[in-house]
Amino acid sequence: MNFRILVTTLMLAIGALGFVAKGHAARVIDLEVGVAPPPPRAEVVIPEPREGYIVERGHYGWDGSRYVWIEGQYIPKREGHEWRSYTLEQRGDRWHYRPGHWDDDD
Repeated sequence: MNFRILVTTLMLAIGALGFVAKGHAARVIDLEVGVAPPPPRAEVVIPEPREGYIVERGHYGWDGSRYVWIEGQYIPKREGHEWRSYTLEQRGDRWHYRPGHWDDDD
C-alpha cells in the first residue's frame, strides 16, 4: 500500500474519532474546590422578574483560581427548556461548584 494513502487514512480515522468524542462532551463541568467560599454578601440585589426572562441571583463562582462575585442577571428564556441554577455545596472537606445552565447543556 502506498505510504501516503496509509498516512492519510490514519489521519482521517483519528480526526473522525476526535469529532465523535467532541460531540458527546459535556458542556457544563462540576468544579471541585479545596477552599470554602467567602461569607454570603449582606445585601444581594435580586432583579425584578421580567417577561421572557429568568432571573439568576448574584452569587460566588469559581474562576479557576479564586472565588469571584457574579452579579445577578437576566437570562432569556428558551422555550421547552429548563434553567438549572448554579450550585455551590460542601461535600466533606471540599466544595463543588456548578454554574447555571440549561437542561440540554449537561
